[in-house]
Amino acid sequence: MAQPIDERLISEHWDDVIRLATSIRTGVTSASLMLERLGSYPRANGLALALREMGRVERTLFTLDWIELPEERRRATRELNKGEAQNALKRAIFFHRTGRIRDHGLQAQGHRASALNLVASAIVLWNTTYLGVAMRHLERQGRSVAPDLLQHLSPLGWQHINLTGDYLWTDAGIPEGKLRPLRQAITITDNP
Repeated sequence: MAQPIDERLISEHWDDVIRLATSIRTGVTSASLMLERLGSYPRANGLALALREMGRVERTLFTLDWIELPEERRRATRELNKGEAQNALKRAIFFHRTGRIRDHGLQAQGHRASALNLVASAIVLWNTTYLGVAMRHLERQGRSVAPDLLQHLSPLGWQHINLTGDYLWTDAGIPEGKLRPLRQAITITDNP
C-alpha cells in the first residue's frame, strides 16, 4: 500500500524547489545537470525527497485526469501507437540481421543504429511527401478529407516499400523537383 504524500517535507523544502525551478527556467543550469547532482547526493537529501513527493502528486493528478477524461486516454493511445509503429518499421528495416546489432565495437554499433534511423527517416520523409501530394490531388478533384481523419494518417507505413535489408545510396533516384506519379486508386474511408 502506498504511503500518504509527505506534505511537511514539501513545505520545508519549498524555497529550495522554487530556487531550483527558477535556475532551470532561466537557463542558469540544465535539468539534466541538476538530476545528475541530485542523484549523487545521499538518499536522505531533503530536496531530492521533496521533489520525489511532488512527483507522486503529479502522477496522482495525471492518473485522475486519465481516468476522468476519455480524450486524454485516446491521445495517449495514439502516441503509444505511433511509437509502436516506429519500432515496427525499424524491425522491418532491420529484418535481415534478425533485429540484432552484431558489431562488436561501440563505434560500429553507433554507425549501425544511425544508419537504421536514417533509413527509417527516409521512409517517413518519402511517405510524408507523397501524403501531401495525395492531399493536394484530392483537393484539386474537389474532394476534401475531414480534419479529424488527418490525425489518423501516419507516415510510418512501409507496405509499399520493398525492404531488402541492403540499402545502397549510390543511385541518384528521382531528379530534384520531380516526383513519381500517384497511383489513382486512393480510397479514403470516414472510419479510421
